[in-house]
Amino acid sequence: MPARNPFYSTRPFLIAQPLGFCAMIGLALFGCAGTLGIPFFWAYLIVCSALFTAAALTIEPDLFQERIRPGGRPLQLRYYLLLLPPFAHWCIAGLDVGRFHWSDSVAPLLQVIGLAIFAFALALITWAMSTNRFFSSIIRLQEDRGHRLVTGGPYRWVRHPGYIAGFLFCMSSAVALGSWLAMIPAAPCVPMLLNRTVAEDRFLKDNLEGYSAYAERVRYRWIPGIW
Repeated sequence: MPARNPFYSTRPFLIAQPLGFCAMIGLALFGCAGTLGIPFFWAYLIVCSALFTAAALTIEPDLFQERIRPGGRPLQLRYYLLLLPPFAHWCIAGLDVGRFHWSDSVAPLLQVIGLAIFAFALALITWAMSTNRFFSSIIRLQEDRGHRLVTGGPYRWVRHPGYIAGFLFCMSSAVALGSWLAMIPAAPCVPMLLNRTVAEDRFLKDNLEGYSAYAERVRYRWIPGIW
């Protein structure tokens, strides 16, 4: 197995990476908008920066390395291509709200609600990753990391809290930014999350000791009482 690079587990890298990602989001939003004078864009970036930094300070460094290089190997190109829909989402929001006003009719109250749901989604995924040190970017049995069943934190109520957080992220982000049109590139992420949930659930039942019994006890994948 390829050796792991200890650089990916240093705190400066862990903090710099999410803040760099926030800077990329800001560049897409404000660059496409052509103005810095959009308060909800700033609020959105503050939420992202605060929760991404909280994640960098609370999640085990080894998990960040696993997500960047699962099993010590670089992610395949197809995983990086998954960044294209979110990037298109932020560009469309910037163009819509800042320049062309195609669909920037979201009421301020709805934007506040959307931003609150967006913040909750980021907090939930941070909680899930802080609880589950095996929260990999790909579906695999992490024998090299002592993979075991995790049942604490949000996993007490649902089996895949990270994916429901991703769903809430996709559905609330455009509203928080004030652009209905920006929901279009986010929409395809929902079936992708559903497919990933089903595939991972099946894989864990077949390969992770104790998961089938856990699935009998915690019946719901995303939302208690629904699915």
